[in-house]
Amino acid sequence: MHLLSLGLYHRDGRPDPRTIDFKPGALNVLTGESETGKSAVLDIIEYCLGRQHISLPEGVITQTVGWYALLVEIGSTRLILGRPRPSGASTNKAMLVIGDHTLKLPTADGMTVNADTDGLRTELSARLGIDDFRFEPPPGAERYAFNVSVAQAVYLCLQKQTEIANQQLLFHRQSEQGMAQMMKDTLPYFLGAAGPEQAARQRQLVEANRSLRRIQRQLEDVDRNQEAASVELLGLARLAQDAGMLATVPTAPSAAVLDTLLREAADAVTDPSIATEVGDDGLQERLANERQSLREQLQDLNEARALLDTWQQQSQDLTGELHTQLSRLNSLQLLNTESDAQSDTCPLCNQELPEPDPDIAQLNTLTRYLRNELDDAAAVQPTRTRHRQEIDAQIAEVRRSLQTNASALATLQASNQRLQQLSDQRARRAHVQGRILQELQRSAAEPAQEAAGLRRQAARMRERVAELQELVDADDVAAETESRLSRIAQDMTQWARDLDLEHAADAEEVRISLSLLNVVLRTENGRIPLTRIGSAKNWIGYHLVAHLAIHTFLLKHRRPVPHFVMFDQPTQAFFPEEVHDADALTDADWEAVRSYFSLMRDVVEDNGRGLQIIVCDHVNLRDQWFRDAVVENWRQGKALIPTDWISDT
Repeated sequence: MHLLSLGLYHRDGRPDPRTIDFKPGALNVLTGESETGKSAVLDIIEYCLGRQHISLPEGVITQTVGWYALLVEIGSTRLILGRPRPSGASTNKAMLVIGDHTLKLPTADGMTVNADTDGLRTELSARLGIDDFRFEPPPGAERYAFNVSVAQAVYLCLQKQTEIANQQLLFHRQSEQGMAQMMKDTLPYFLGAAGPEQAARQRQLVEANRSLRRIQRQLEDVDRNQEAASVELLGLARLAQDAGMLATVPTAPSAAVLDTLLREAADAVTDPSIATEVGDDGLQERLANERQSLREQLQDLNEARALLDTWQQQSQDLTGELHTQLSRLNSLQLLNTESDAQSDTCPLCNQELPEPDPDIAQLNTLTRYLRNELDDAAAVQPTRTRHRQEIDAQIAEVRRSLQTNASALATLQASNQRLQQLSDQRARRAHVQGRILQELQRSAAEPAQEAAGLRRQAARMRERVAELQELVDADDVAAETESRLSRIAQDMTQWARDLDLEHAADAEEVRISLSLLNVVLRTENGRIPLTRIGSAKNWIGYHLVAHLAIHTFLLKHRRPVPHFVMFDQPTQAFFPEEVHDADALTDADWEAVRSYFSLMRDVVEDNGRGLQIIVCDHVNLRDQWFRDAVVENWRQGKALIPTDWISDT
């Protein structure tokens, strides 16, 4: 597959496109000043080949172009790959036209959507000869399967300005998520180290491993269920033992012993001596009512005794006070029996007074009153004492009755509890026997051969996996890939020396590392990856020889990859970053620049013009062979977008 023409169609619908014509099987140089759109050509070509979004910066191209079209040639067939300008970030709309060697890019009115990117890539893949197969990642790999197509082949054909001078990576879009692994997966196929047969065996191995894992999960489920059932059955046997239906249960009985024990428990007959009725609830209620009545009587008696004690204390206090007053009078010996009634006699000398003394009469009256009160208190005391003793006797009697009642209640409750326990034991036995019968029926209902059948399936599937693994190992894709990379390394080593790249002269071999997806130099002191080599000149040089050697190998072995490679700014390392036109510089290393382009020219010729190389660069060498390779020269106002397109926008 070679590129013939690239067409850009104005958004206003003007009929004629802006076209860039390429020469198949030749070196094509698109030279010009900076900011003329050279780097955009690669992005547009990739978009036309089926990428869903076009990575162009907002500017004159996105503002003026409505359609992009690429005319390609595969053998004697030509195809127009058209893509409309995406209305958003991306689109899968496409136009696909297939024709013979007379097919040309149409005018604007011929551009119409009739396909999508999937259909476009499917058609290209089929015409390139890419086998229709699906890549299956190895078992355990955390990535998805995918269909091999031209989408992966294109990564070998493009080198952007930021990629060709990158010492960290070798291939187009390699730094994007998942792309590096995809390239490692597909490069063996494109090199011819693996094909549909190997992929089919790998897929069969993946499916066999998947089936084996499914059977193993089923077997594990059955084993877990059986283990859980065994634990359940053993637990039931322990319950039966606790319920008195089994004498002993071994610590770890076998399945047969456990089955025998459970059947014995299931057949056990309940002892008829076990009562099924509880005690007299009426008696318990009567005793409870009696206890409540006795407690109320006891409370009343305690309150009466407390009141009597209060009265007794108050009487004692009053009697004590009376005795105190009477003792005071007696201690003075002012009064006596003989003169108690005589108020006209002096109590001191017993002489008769001229007039009776009223105070003497009052003292006599008080003395008599105190004596009477003391006599009354002494008379009441025996009654109170007798009453107190009667209350104490009643309290003692009530307490004895309470003790008798409590004893009767305790006896009744103990009897009822025992009867209830016996009834519960009967119910418990019936419950355990019901569970045992249920588990025995469930075990009998399960297919007896389920686990054995799954084990036989697993054994057969392991044999199948081993057979397929042996076939996959015999394919030895890794060894075949390394063998092909070694052949590619022969050209890489020679061309790196021709370009005088750093360490190339001393290197035993310059090759591509599939694990690193980068260039590695093998020297007597060890391997030197590109990441440990300095200077952008060397990075670009090693990228250049790697891709030229890959495409030389692919072309020689007729591998299903587009036979073109596109480099953007391969001489950028030789000019200042701010250079506007390399053609105006006189102090550049023109010999090194010429050697890069000479290598590309020689590789095209050595491949019998089966390889097409497209270069976008500032360089415009004076050599005739270089001038013959120039397809566009964007200087003096010329650019990808014509000036009249810009002025009309």
